[in-house]
Formats: sequence, structure tokens, C-alpha cells
Amino acid sequence: MVVYEKKYDCKRTLSMKLSDYDFTLPEKLIAQAPLAERSASRLLHLQRESGAITHQSFARLPQLLSEGDLLVRNDTRVLPARLLGSKTSGGRVELLLVRPLDQQGLIWRSMTRSSKPLRPGALLDFPSGIQGEVIAVEDDGQRVVSFTCQGSFAAALESAGHMPLPPYIRRDDGLLDRERYQTVFASNPGAVAAPTAGLHFTAETFASLESRGIEVCDVTLHVGPGTFQPPRTDNLDEHRMHAEVYHVPAATAEAVNAARAAGRRIVALGTTVTRTLESAVDDRGQLQAGKGETALFIQPGFPFRLVDALFTNFHLPKSTLLVLVAAFAGRDFILQAYAEAVAHDYRFFSYGDCMLIE
Repeated sequence: MVVYEKKYDCKRTLSMKLSDYDFTLPEKLIAQAPLAERSASRLLHLQRESGAITHQSFARLPQLLSEGDLLVRNDTRVLPARLLGSKTSGGRVELLLVRPLDQQGLIWRSMTRSSKPLRPGALLDFPSGIQGEVIAVEDDGQRVVSFTCQGSFAAALESAGHMPLPPYIRRDDGLLDRERYQTVFASNPGAVAAPTAGLHFTAETFASLESRGIEVCDVTLHVGPGTFQPPRTDNLDEHRMHAEVYHVPAATAEAVNAARAAGRRIVALGTTVTRTLESAVDDRGQLQAGKGETALFIQPGFPFRLVDALFTNFHLPKSTLLVLVAAFAGRDFILQAYAEAVAHDYRFFSYGDCMLIE
């Protein structure tokens, strides 16, 4: 249901300072748990050309999109990548597995937390018989940890690991998060953070989209912890993103290129899809199939080659994701929309409400 409509001046202001992407958010609006129903979220609809902002429900998304649209989603699956254990010598230790460094998945770059810095040779014990040894310290402070266990490490991690909820969710993870901090279409394990725009979707949503003549295809981008790390300088040009692994299937490249050739819209389901598509497009505007890494930081002035519309959640103040969305829709327009969402008590961040930008 449309509550009412406001129109704003959505001129694009090119600001290269992080401090210009700040907004005031009451703590009470940071969603600490998912709604009982995935698809019960509210949706703020932004139309860039007219400057219109309307209040909708997520359930109306199939009606808001157009017949012939191609919706691209990220099918990465979140690992229970947070391990809680102890040093063999004594003292608690916490690891967040960031990225495997070997084909067997036994050596991982990890973010660590302990009473004293972990040095090479430190031995670690975790539940389900998992043992680790720190074998290197990286320049950025991350540790390289080699693991051993009886049987499959992936199975042991599934048993012993915790879901890596973002730091603004101020509670321990629970059984509910095993299901709800995961999209219903997640199929390729490897992420340490959820592509949260997809958390609203159900099988019924996709059936409704299909009945409306809206096509759906997948890419994979394994979301890393860098998604929560804000730039450390006010000059956006000085920020460097952490690289993330992506894969564009041949069928997806064909679908995107066919839609582009036919003049149909490409709708990115989330910022991770946006970064994947805009990283894998060539100079001719063709999406290239295959695997790769992206450290693309989309900021004001970026020439979007493939993405025509963006479905996304609400993002943190002074974050790279807010900068990306502002690059797509215009900084002033986005900040006005965020102020509108705050005024109407929208729920923010991973388990929060969503917006569609066209």
C-alpha cells in the first residue's frame, strides 16, 4: 500500500568526503532480530528521474518492477565462520575465518581476538575437535591459521561455528540466525556476511516475479568482513576495498547481455550484485562469464554500465555501501530518503527494511 508520496530534488552532488555521507540514526531503529515473516518488511521506493519517494511494502515488489526486467541475485551462502575457543596455553580466543588459502579449506586468513596478540606457533582448541595453529601474521594484522580435525573440516565448522552477525546486532547468535541470516536461494558456501538485500525474498516472491514476466539469474560474490569496515580517511579516493571473490556463470552472462541488447532493465538485488556486475563488464558493455576478484569501490561519478535499478537495504552512516548507493541515486536524494525512513521508523541494516531505487 502506498502511504503517500513526496518529491525531492535528486540532483547528483559529487562529494568525495566521507563526512558528507553521515546521518543521525536512533539506536532503536537498528533491527536486532528478523521479523517473523521474511517478506513482511516495509519498502521505500525511490524514483530518480522524478524525485518521488513513496512508502510501500516489500510484498508489492513484483508490481513495482516491470515485465521483462532481469533481477540478478547473489547466491553465496554464509559460513558459520565465527569460532570461539581457547589457546592451548590458556586464555580465550575468537576467530573470524575470512578466506581459505588452500584447495582443501584447511588454511584460512582469519581475524582474531584474544587477551594477548596471537604469535606464529600459537596452538588453539575449538569445539568439535577442531585444532588450529597460527602460522603467519599478515601486514594488516590478520592471522593465517592452519586447522586439523577428525573428518571433514567443513562439517566440523558447521557444528562448532557461530553465524557471523554484524557488530551492530548486540546479542549472541542463535538457532534462528542459522536460517534467517541466510537467503532462501543461498547455494555456494563462502561468505562471512550475508548479502542482506536477499533476506526478504521467499519462494513465493520468486513465483510472483515469474508470473509477472520478470526473469531471475544468479551470480556469486563471497562477502567478506570488509563490508563492515568504514574508510579510515575522510578522502574517499584514499580508501582501498578488500578484494572479494566472484563468479559469473555463463548462463547469467548470456541472460544479462540478451536483456541489455533488447533494452530490458537489469535490476541488481543488492550492492554485492552491483559490484559484481560492474566489475565483470567489458569495454563494450558486455558481461563476461568466469571467476575473478573485485576490490571495486563505487563512489560518486562512477559510470554504471549494467545496473538500471537497485534493490537494497539501508546502510550504515559513513560506510562504503552508503557511498555506493549515493553514487547510483545522488547523495542529496539518498540522504533525504534516509531522513524520511528515520522519520517513519523504518528498521535499519541487516535485519531491517529495504528500498527500491529506479
